[in-house]
Amino acid sequence: MSATVTSAGTGMLTVPGAALHYVLQGSGPLLLISQSGEGDADRTVDLVPHLTDTFTVLTYDRRGLSRSRVEEPGRTTSLAEHTDDVHRLLAAVTDEPALMLGCSLGAVIGLHVAVRHPEQVSTLIAHEPVAPWLLPEDERGRHEAELARLQGTYRTGGLGAAFPEMARVLGIDVTRRDAEPGLTPQPLDERRHANFDRFIEHDFSAIIGDNLDPEALTRTPTRIIPAVGAATPPTVFDHQCAVRLAALLDMEIRTFPGGHNGNTTHPRGYAERLRGLLTAAGCPGR
Repeated sequence: MSATVTSAGTGMLTVPGAALHYVLQGSGPLLLISQSGEGDADRTVDLVPHLTDTFTVLTYDRRGLSRSRVEEPGRTTSLAEHTDDVHRLLAAVTDEPALMLGCSLGAVIGLHVAVRHPEQVSTLIAHEPVAPWLLPEDERGRHEAELARLQGTYRTGGLGAAFPEMARVLGIDVTRRDAEPGLTPQPLDERRHANFDRFIEHDFSAIIGDNLDPEALTRTPTRIIPAVGAATPPTVFDHQCAVRLAALLDMEIRTFPGGHNGNTTHPRGYAERLRGLLTAAGCPGR
């Protein structure tokens, strides 16, 4: 494993089978943001500036996304491999326990890290993890089949056909009517289109095949704070996963502004809520 800083705040980390692009900004305790869906290191471009006065914020491109590379592009990366990437990335930039915000798929990666490498993460905010294994068996099977059908829709009809169904499954408001003003545009350009392809074709398969033991989460010393978006319908499975996680850990579920993607639609309010929760959890604050 080797890390090479290519410019101030950015770097490439060589890991088995891949190279990971990462960005460090700010000062203070290290806060890793593990992004949702097709999100790369720049997905939280509007959120991060509201955190860098308190935290050193680490973001990265998951292997296969944007500037990160994989040696075998056609092979699906498992959740265990995504977890190992985070383990190696944290080891490359700090020898102290980090804070972590995981959103959607990023939250699932965070839960794996909390089980396999608890010494590296002191507190994890798990925002609407897409983790069917948290649900009762019949619900788990139904939602895994839902994700598989979404893959089929994408393969036959492309993103145009998949987007409405994905929004329905995850409870995402695609109109962004409730978003904060002045957000940075994130157009569906060639790079983002490729990231969506990686996410739907490969990460959906990794989610369906994931088999983390929920009981292992009750034994980790990592403090796990389950979270949901205020606008996410309670009927969708990502909201239900967060509720089940809270019940499993006997923890209060916390609510953030916005919906499933509140970290991008409500960056100011989301940052304020995040800072408050991390401070209340005994982490350095303002």
